[in-house]
Amino acid sequence: MQISMTVNGDEITREIEPRVLLVHFIRDDLRLTGTHWGCDTSNCGTCVVLMDGVPVKSCTVLAAMADGRAITTVEGLASGTTLDPVQQGFMEEHGLQCGFCTPGMMLTARALLDQNPHPDDTEIREAISGQICRCTGYATIVRSVKWAADHPAVEEIAGEEVPA
Repeated sequence: MQISMTVNGDEITREIEPRVLLVHFIRDDLRLTGTHWGCDTSNCGTCVVLMDGVPVKSCTVLAAMADGRAITTVEGLASGTTLDPVQQGFMEEHGLQCGFCTPGMMLTARALLDQNPHPDDTEIREAISGQICRCTGYATIVRSVKWAADHPAVEEIAGEEVPA
């Protein structure tokens, strides 16, 4: 079957098997390996991508279900060489250790901040509750998201930085 979608701002059309999972389509067909494949049961959250701005666990979504939708992977967070504030926050506040859960955490954090630009610790913890990190204990992840909330994206227009 043929599907078309927007992935990280690029329109793509591909012929796929109807049963292929979105995580495999992203990793194997599109070669965007930032989306990790973990438990294959939607428990760990390492495979989270944004579908029309909403976090979904791509190991339980058929690629066919993304037909006509906008998909954002971790590779789509940065704007050129400028990191998304969430990505920068994870660097500044050491929100990752092994990095396996990080792409899904970042995308979940981006969706949260798009809906709630200034979440408190409880709201952040609730947003990431569907994802497992076995390394950090979550404190540094929460600090990373708070850092991002305190440092909204800026765009450079004619040599001047302005809020995005």
